[in-house]
Amino acid sequence: MKLRLGTRGSRLALAQADIAKKALEGLGFNVDLVIVRTKGDICKDRPVEELERGTFVKEIERKLFEGNIDLAVHSAKDMPSKLPEGLEVVAYLKREDPSDCLVTPDGRKLDELE
Repeated sequence: MKLRLGTRGSRLALAQADIAKKALEGLGFNVDLVIVRTKGDICKDRPVEELERGTFVKEIERKLFEGNIDLAVHSAKDMPSKLPEGLEVVAYLKREDPSDCLVTPDGRKLDELE
């Protein structure tokens, strides 16, 4: 079965989509990546905090509803807490190494930040 997997075109999104693509191919699916430009990708001159909620997912959701893609990969940080009627999260990929670190210019620790 052929699937069209929607993703943003950022390096992070493409890396995540490639992981999902390989997982689906391991299950016997034939997967094509479909890059979707979102408002968040187009408005690069504005700080992220000034963009409206859902800026990085609304266009991908529209493509799902229109039938232009069969499924999508998102960073959980970009997902709204409540999905539009008709969409649902059906899978999460295995978590990778969670050992991110915080580096501050003045050496403050996380609990010391305001």
